[in-house]
Amino acid sequence: MTLRTSRLATLAALTVAGGLVLSGCAGSAEPGSSASAPAGSADAFPVTFEHMYGETVIEEAPERVATWGWGATDAVLALGVVPVAIPSSEYGGGDNRITPWVEDALADLGADDPILLDNSAFELSVEELLAADPDVLVASYSGLTQEEYDAVTAAGIPVVAPEEALWSTPWRDVISDTGRALGLETEAEGILDELDQQIADAAAENPDFEGTTIAYADDDVDTFYLYLPADPRVEILEDLGFVSAPAVTELDNGESTFYTTVSSENLDQVIADVLFTQAETQEDLDAFLASDRGQLIPAVAAGAVAPIVGEENVAAVSPTALTLPWLLPEMVKQLAAATATAQG
Repeated sequence: MTLRTSRLATLAALTVAGGLVLSGCAGSAEPGSSASAPAGSADAFPVTFEHMYGETVIEEAPERVATWGWGATDAVLALGVVPVAIPSSEYGGGDNRITPWVEDALADLGADDPILLDNSAFELSVEELLAADPDVLVASYSGLTQEEYDAVTAAGIPVVAPEEALWSTPWRDVISDTGRALGLETEAEGILDELDQQIADAAAENPDFEGTTIAYADDDVDTFYLYLPADPRVEILEDLGFVSAPAVTELDNGESTFYTTVSSENLDQVIADVLFTQAETQEDLDAFLASDRGQLIPAVAAGAVAPIVGEENVAAVSPTALTLPWLLPEMVKQLAAATATAQG
């Protein structure tokens, strides 16, 4: 029995034993109907990954690649490989639950939409995954649980899991890890070099960013989120020359690795030269900026706010191999205007 046959047998056993019905996949894709582009060099294998759940060895170049979490899909596509299964994008993905930059990349590669793994509950369906018959699951930046990891690896599928903690793998590592997993490490390094050059060029064109303190916040009706330096979205701001305001870490209450919440009565403590924020609509943004609670924030009162508006744009703020070039010009435009206001 081949490894692929074994996986399909595992799927059948799970379906019969649990009375499971496979659902949530987009279209009518069947295993084998969407093949990846040619894999990387066989000389790169075997390759070993150390991660939060132990160690994964990929013995040979995978031909059928599945992704989970954020960024891995984009990295696979940027490397010219068409994944057989990807997580649905409930936020920023529109009616078909696929983000526009992923749609563009699939079109550029002349590929059909991959099978969608239902991500609405942020839980991986092993049954849906096995139906796609992948050779590897790339989930570097994800919320993949121990139970999910164990179930996937028990089916014979190697998993590139988060490095040290859930939702904390640096965005650059997602790209480099994906390249290593596919035997395309050199190509991944080339992608990173190009992205880093875009960031460096933007920083050089905006020297006023250097040393300007910034806070990245999200007002969500009843909760005010402040993103921490560990978050990849803050990392991009720092790469452009900004400095995370001391107030950000001072207000950190330890509830998460990448954000903290701030009560309304403490919003006056969110002290930074520039506030970077997001909103799904212009109406939502205007309401927050004009609100009493918004005006408590010094940068808001001063008008030094760099907003990103629109669900797709907000989703794209999280840097990936595809989102960074897609949104960077708009980010820089807004940041430049806010910095000019802050510096008078």
